[in-house]
This record gives sequence, structure tokens and C-alpha cells, in this order.
Amino acid sequence: MKILVCITHVPDTTSKIQFTADNTKFDSTGVQYIIGPYDDYALARAVELRDQASGKLTVLNVGEADSDPTLRKALAIGADEAIRVNSAPKDSYFVAQQIAHYAKEGAYDLILMGRESIDFNGGMVHGMVGELLGIPSFSPVMKLDVDGSTVKMAREIEGGKEMLEASLPLIAGCQEPIAEWKIPNMRGIMSARTKPLNVVEPVSQETQAEASKYELPPAKGAVKLVDKDNVAELVRLLKNEAKVL
Repeated sequence: MKILVCITHVPDTTSKIQFTADNTKFDSTGVQYIIGPYDDYALARAVELRDQASGKLTVLNVGEADSDPTLRKALAIGADEAIRVNSAPKDSYFVAQQIAHYAKEGAYDLILMGRESIDFNGGMVHGMVGELLGIPSFSPVMKLDVDGSTVKMAREIEGGKEMLEASLPLIAGCQEPIAEWKIPNMRGIMSARTKPLNVVEPVSQETQAEASKYELPPAKGAVKLVDKDNVAELVRLLKNEAKVL
């Protein structure tokens, strides 16, 4: 079985975010980058499935040279090879075009990715890739097992979960608890240095959207602490200051 895992190169949630050029460009100075957390779940499950089926696991990222360490980490976790499409990820449609092109060329049986990236939280790429390839896509998938050419999944829906079966090939946008994150060990880190990381040029520059301006969320207001026994003061604050009573 040939598995493709699409990973994002995103700022760590603990990084302090700033913008430059009148809030039109993201300032990456001092920002720590990681594999998208949802992509980490997809990659961890893909490693398990690859080992079970003695298949081949490829990771793909649409990004520039600064995302190479992120791809190397994915190789250290267990991927067999990596592809980097040499372009900034302009929008969801642009990224989906790149994934669809290389997925079609590679004839992958299963394509996994996170349910969404944690920078833009669009959650659209898996559906777009499915449409471009003409194969089904499912998200958010919280359990996934493969039996021959049949895939059994549990998908989160409002108020519960939905049990599904589908045939390969397909695409899944993953989330916890599909697998536990895997931490690279020393052997994996050393072997990642010699695994292939292929850089290719984008097949298209077509986009459907662009960011014109960024805004930081408003600063949090001051917090007032009230003693747990001082109910009268709490009621006064809720009524006169918070004005919720």
C-alpha cells in the first residue's frame, strides 16, 4: 500500500505572533515552527498502517526551504521519503492543486492529512484534493483501519460519531484519537539524514484568494479576583461592571 501524508509547517502555538508592513505580512522572526498537530496524528497513523502492510510512506509539504527541518522530522518519525513543492502555500486551492498533481502521479492508495492547519484553520484542502482527483474524502476522521481494499472509519459529527466504510483510494482529514503522536528516536533521527527529500517546482500558480491584511485579537482585559466567600462583591461586579445581570 502506498500512503501519502500531507503535512503543514506552522508556528508553534506558544510563539508570539507579529505582523509587519502595515499588518500585511507575517513576521517570522523568532518563531518556532512545527508539524501541524493534526498532521502529526495523520503521520502517526500512517506509520502504523505502513508497518502493518509493509507499504511505502511518503510525506509532502508545500513550502519553501525553511520547511526542510519539518520534513526531516517527519522522516525521523518514520516516513520513507519526502517531497517539498518549492513554493509558499498561497491558499487552500493552490495547495490542493499541488497535492492532487503529485498524488495522481504517485498513484497513492491512501492520502492522509490533518483535519485543518492551525495557522489558517481552513479545513478545506482534503475536500478540494478529493474533488480534483475524483475520489472520496472524509473529515474529521478519529479512527481508521484498513482491511484489504476496505477502509473502516469513525468520523466525528455533531452530537456523536459516524461509522463509515469505503474503498481505497480515499482521503482522510485526521484528528485525535486516531493515533498517539510519535517522538523521533535517535535511530530515526540518524536515518532521516540519508532518506530522500526531493524538491520539485509547483505545477500551477493559480490561486482563488489572498490575504490583504492581518489583525491580532484584542488584548485581554484586567482580571479581578474575588474571594470565594464574598458572594455579595461578586454579584456587584457582575451587575455594575460586567453588566451581565
